[in-house]
Amino acid sequence: MTRGKFITLEGMDGAGKSTHIPTILAALEAKGVSVVVTREPGGTSLGESLRALLLHQAMHAETETLLMFAARREHIAEVIEPALARGDYVLSDRFTDATFAYQCGGRGVQAAKVRMLEEWVQGELQPDLTLLFDVPVEVSAQRLANARDPDKFEQENSDFFTRIRQAYLLRATAAPQRFKIINANQSLDNIKKILVEIISSL
Repeated sequence: MTRGKFITLEGMDGAGKSTHIPTILAALEAKGVSVVVTREPGGTSLGESLRALLLHQAMHAETETLLMFAARREHIAEVIEPALARGDYVLSDRFTDATFAYQCGGRGVQAAKVRMLEEWVQGELQPDLTLLFDVPVEVSAQRLANARDPDKFEQENSDFFTRIRQAYLLRATAAPQRFKIINANQSLDNIKKILVEIISSL
């Protein structure tokens, strides 16, 4: 059986990536493939419990990083690997690039420590395609200002998000064969057209 493909959506809070999951899902299903839609942190019963802590509980930056990878290990074992082995496509709202962006870029955790965790938890597993939704920090801030119940990340200042954006763009530059950068500061219709073109070309 042909192994499925692993697609991840990345971007800082306010980039609007989650809005486009239905468009990506429809484009994939139009290709005749079965798709599992999931998210991080979360995706499993344990992962969702850890998500609640990670989004709302204050903690040391390294504790935050370790919990992210604990949730990820469960996510890979219970959801991602079984789906890929079945030949399904996996569409995940965030994966390890988010840890490098938020915990390394935003919080200042050493990248070497995250790379060790990445190798331990994931082995050879990496996304086949990563869609990075990129917006200027001020646009992100305007969108987050309308959030009704912001989590602890969404409440961070502009310097935090500037570091996150820089970290994401550095990741994309280092792996251009995997990343597609989406200018998310344009109309929803334009973004949808871009996404459908990318998915159709897979």
